[in-house]
Amino acid sequence: MRSREYDVDFRERAGRTRARGIGLLSPAALLWAWCAVLLTPYEAERKPDDRHPDACESRPLTEHGTADEGVRHGDYRANERDRPEAPAVLGLSTPVSVVGVALFTTGALSRRMSAHAEAMRELDRIADARAAGSATV
Repeated sequence: MRSREYDVDFRERAGRTRARGIGLLSPAALLWAWCAVLLTPYEAERKPDDRHPDACESRPLTEHGTADEGVRHGDYRANERDRPEAPAVLGLSTPVSVVGVALFTTGALSRRMSAHAEAMRELDRIADARAAGSATV
């Protein structure tokens, strides 16, 4: 296989690796967005079809465990958003994000290094042509 064919094949593989990284970063971004939604204030209905739902603070951001105490005191907000859900979503997104960033970076860096090596070969070819031209004069 000639070096040009190998270089084209190398760049295609690097492009596929980068695309896999983007493919993993997409669901990771969705998981981060879901986690952000879970951390925003929300409204809870006291009864079904409540006309005036109550505004509630995000459960992971409540002070002194008030969200956990709500279950014992019959608070209707207690079952709206579960406390472990936000950290679980964040924990699930972390390895997906890390692998996605690693693949994207590897693919992008491989393509750039291949382009750099091609530019260096072209500069060497030009320098060799100039040296051959000045040697014949």
